[in-house]
Amino acid sequence: MTTTPQTPTLDRVAGPADLRRMDDRTLATLADELRTEVISAVSETGGHLGSSLGVVELAVAIHAVFNTPMDKLVWDVGHQCYPHKILTGRRDRIRTLRQKDGLSGFTKRSESEYDPFGAAHSSTSISAALGFTVGRDMGRPTGDAIAVIGDGSISAGMAYEAMNNAGAEGRRMFVILNDNEMSIAPPVGAMSSYLSRLYANEPLARMKSLAEGFESALPAPMRDGAKRARQLVTGALSGSGTLFEELGFDYIGPINGHDMDQLLPVLRAARTRATGPVLIHVCTVKGKGFAPAETSADRGHGVSKFDPVTGAQAKSKPNAPSYTKVFGQALTDAAARDPNIVAVTAAMPSGTGLDILADRFPARVFDVGIAEQHGVTFAAGMAASGLKPFCAIYSTFLQRGYDQVVHDVALQGLPVRFAIDRAGLVGADGATHAGAFDVAYLSNLPGFTVMAASDEAELMHMVETAAAHDAGPIAFRYPRGNGTGVTLPERGQVLQIGKGRVLQEGADVALLSFGAHLDEAQAAARLLEAEGLSVTIADARFAKPLDMELIGQLARHHAALITIEQGARGGFGAHVLQELAARGALDRGLAIRTMTLPDRFIDQASPDQMYADAGLTRQDIAAVALQALGREQKVVPLRMG
Repeated sequence: MTTTPQTPTLDRVAGPADLRRMDDRTLATLADELRTEVISAVSETGGHLGSSLGVVELAVAIHAVFNTPMDKLVWDVGHQCYPHKILTGRRDRIRTLRQKDGLSGFTKRSESEYDPFGAAHSSTSISAALGFTVGRDMGRPTGDAIAVIGDGSISAGMAYEAMNNAGAEGRRMFVILNDNEMSIAPPVGAMSSYLSRLYANEPLARMKSLAEGFESALPAPMRDGAKRARQLVTGALSGSGTLFEELGFDYIGPINGHDMDQLLPVLRAARTRATGPVLIHVCTVKGKGFAPAETSADRGHGVSKFDPVTGAQAKSKPNAPSYTKVFGQALTDAAARDPNIVAVTAAMPSGTGLDILADRFPARVFDVGIAEQHGVTFAAGMAASGLKPFCAIYSTFLQRGYDQVVHDVALQGLPVRFAIDRAGLVGADGATHAGAFDVAYLSNLPGFTVMAASDEAELMHMVETAAAHDAGPIAFRYPRGNGTGVTLPERGQVLQIGKGRVLQEGADVALLSFGAHLDEAQAAARLLEAEGLSVTIADARFAKPLDMELIGQLARHHAALITIEQGARGGFGAHVLQELAARGALDRGLAIRTMTLPDRFIDQASPDQMYADAGLTRQDIAAVALQALGREQKVVPLRMG
């Protein structure tokens, strides 16, 4: 670790125990230095800057007041955990953040005892904290549980299910609502309005007591007016409590999350006096202390490497548009021709490209917040009304709404169009955000049509195909990042359902690719051709329904058939195997291999490194084909470090 003159106090911190020996003024200085260190580190690695800067003081205060790791600190989502990681013995590795063999960008149990619960999807923290609380009360060696959840995350139903359960249980635990009025996109719905109304009570509404007499325990600067503030916030004057209190929580707040003179005494008083569940409402600024993050539209949510002085991000100039942008533009063009097209996003309008549609047709884009379950059923209702909903959700997040996909969409045969971004391995976000399972979990549903785009032109065709498809639910997947640079048509074409395409014909081995690994299959074909083999390359386009006419021809006319996909076992290749087996095609000695992601989670690295780890490089494909043919392996599989 290289220490700098800017962080003399932070340099004295090896772990949270060191914070508990510091006075309040020193802790405030530490917070300033910690913010400097976060900015410096993320300028080199990229990552979730804004959210981490917003919780610097909160991270210092929690670790100074509570006895971590005996007390269990659960960060919701975990993308704001960089200050926490620096304070908990990982400062010397913070510049390996989100890189191969480095620190995860999220909390991770296997990384540190200070990460008691891993996360990267939102709204799980209160449930987990309640679990730790019950463990404590049943004699397990654990202390208090503290969940830190953002105002965007608390909009999800799971958070309220957990709060309702925790309130009914009545056990001592702490929920800190980190309210920055800015999640990934501006929070939507009634919860945002409710929190904004609580804001309106400032500056009087500093605290609500945990019990009668709490005010007298406060330091003098906070004591005056506290009782009146408590009445205003809790609704005591009108005879009703806050929503949180109705759920069984004692409510404190709102308080300034960047003022250590407020944070420290409030947390200490809460820890001393609490007997049941407590919600502490802390107001923060996302990107606090770094002007480029504070003033950007997304408050520096996810940044690439940047200049720590100017904030200018170092982004390479792509030679092709991103798949996300191609989707957003293609859908907007389709919506301009069809007034029945609408779109649903779960708090990710820019991440899914729906901001392009929203800019042109704002009344036809619905951001439901972090509520994938609701979003899917909402789309199903619109489909039942005769509209044409496109439900644009990342592969990893669509998992959260799977029951609704099965019960509300598939079972009823409703024509919801699922646009599945971030399919396959995604790089720095690691295993938590990998789009590994959607092919398997959608292709097993009766009546579903499942497509995958091999390039950005194919994605345009699939948008048109989905718009025209009213016979039932349909999904199309595409990866993160830039396309391959193919020439884009002026307008996509409607594809024939269940029909693939052959890109080149050969006689020895057939490479059947599903989705965005087609370019790697083509590169593998060149390696095989250099070995004297004749290679067929086919793009399946559809995992369901399968093009069995095409697959049957490949099986009959080649000695080996290799399927290739950017997904887990049980997906495209498994369906091909099952159909071929059912038709007796495996009875004739066909050498068939299915290349998928391995049966394990793959940690963060660059996408190329991750696919090398998965055994899906062009060298791997060529080696598998040679092995299937019984040929001496001359192509050495590449393992990227």
